[in-house]
Amino acid sequence: MGSRSGDTLLHLPVRVGGERFGHPVDLLVDRGAQRAVGFVVVCADDAFRFLPYAAAQPGREEIAVGSELMLLDDVAHYRERSDSLRELRGGAVHRDGRPVGELRDLVLAGDGAVEELLVVRDGHEERIAAAGTTLSTEQAAA
Repeated sequence: MGSRSGDTLLHLPVRVGGERFGHPVDLLVDRGAQRAVGFVVVCADDAFRFLPYAAAQPGREEIAVGSELMLLDDVAHYRERSDSLRELRGGAVHRDGRPVGELRDLVLAGDGAVEELLVVRDGHEERIAAAGTTLSTEQAAA
């Protein structure tokens, strides 16, 4: 898989053995390491489970999982130790201590590394390299 936006991934179904198992409702990231940690998935039984990014196989039309045992029950544990893309959206993006825009989305490499950020600056969306940036849940200055 090539680079994909967080938003694109959140619109894919999660399938186990080709059968729809649920759908992701959030992407958890490690801001410091600039890497996806995993997905919060609402499963067919309406339970929320955590799918580690390393256990996921994102494709063009689905996020495949080898076994339903890869979806973990303790979502709270992972939420406490990572950041929610949903909460980071709209937050300030800084480079070298200066604001560069408001976060709209993340662009991930196949291994989950955050390669680029989609930011809004002066009313325009643009992609910037993630290296050297910091993300905040604080709203960007207008």
